[in-house]
Amino acid sequence: MRWPRALGNSPLAALFLAVAALPGAAAETAFVTNQSSSDLSVIDLATLKEVARLPVPGNPAGLAVADRLGAVYVVSPETKTVSRFSFGDNRPTGTLQLDGGPIGIAVDEARGRIFVSDWFNARAWVIDAATLSVTGTLVTGSAPAGLAVSPDGRFLVTADRDSDRLSVFDAETLAPLRRIATGARPFGVSFSPDGRVFSADVGSNSVTVADPATGAVLGHVETGERPYDIAFAKGRGFVTNQYADSVTVFDAGTLAPVALIEVGEYPEGIDASADGARIYVANWFSNTLSVIDTGTLAVTGEAATGDGPRAFGQFIAATGGVTCATC
Repeated sequence: MRWPRALGNSPLAALFLAVAALPGAAAETAFVTNQSSSDLSVIDLATLKEVARLPVPGNPAGLAVADRLGAVYVVSPETKTVSRFSFGDNRPTGTLQLDGGPIGIAVDEARGRIFVSDWFNARAWVIDAATLSVTGTLVTGSAPAGLAVSPDGRFLVTADRDSDRLSVFDAETLAPLRRIATGARPFGVSFSPDGRVFSADVGSNSVTVADPATGAVLGHVETGERPYDIAFAKGRGFVTNQYADSVTVFDAGTLAPVALIEVGEYPEGIDASADGARIYVANWFSNTLSVIDTGTLAVTGEAATGDGPRAFGQFIAATGGVTCATC
């Protein structure tokens, strides 16, 4: 069944095709966690067709694609597990049983680590990506949800929903660095290409923008009702608005509003193509994946998914991922 909205605010790999999604652009694959049907849709983005439906028990929600590791990692909150699958052959390569309330996940590919947030115990697990063993825990604020690693690999940030803050850690040493106040109930968190950090504040219908190096809050962006997560492309930010069935678009530099795009019902997960030409949105109640052209800001296509797609995290994989030799 679907989780209640309050908590929402509160095996894998691609059949990679050689066909280009657009002239001159590499084909990519979307991995979409379907919470209600407990499976994963593997969608060829060149054709917008589902090429595999892989069972993932436990109402999967969070996921992270790791192109350099040749793997996809999925979090199933109901069974408290992290599952790993390899690229190219849909082969399950390991699971990790956790306790508490695992929900969000991020990958530090350079250091071979993954991070998983524990909604119920104000912490994040540090996990070896190859062995799927827990190597440590980090203390966060209450109800951590989204996590993100900065583009330069310096910072790990968690969105601590019930503490109205972000927790910033040194991604190398894992030392806690600072806390940053946000709007009400931050859920998703993302870095812009220039290293600023953005949180989707579901309780205040806003995005908070901050400098992770200093902790300074640099501004806020108004969104639609119940913003969930954020992606960046072509110098703009794109925010899914759960209750408004839309995506807010803003200028990533000036923070000025640009557009409001209607998508499917109850949009949640959002990610960008590698070339920034497209934004993909998982619509939880519509069972679809919407495609937005970042040049025209128009919805140009739609793919069917399983029941209850959430795709909370990085879910777009580039063609050419190699199977992890140590997984």
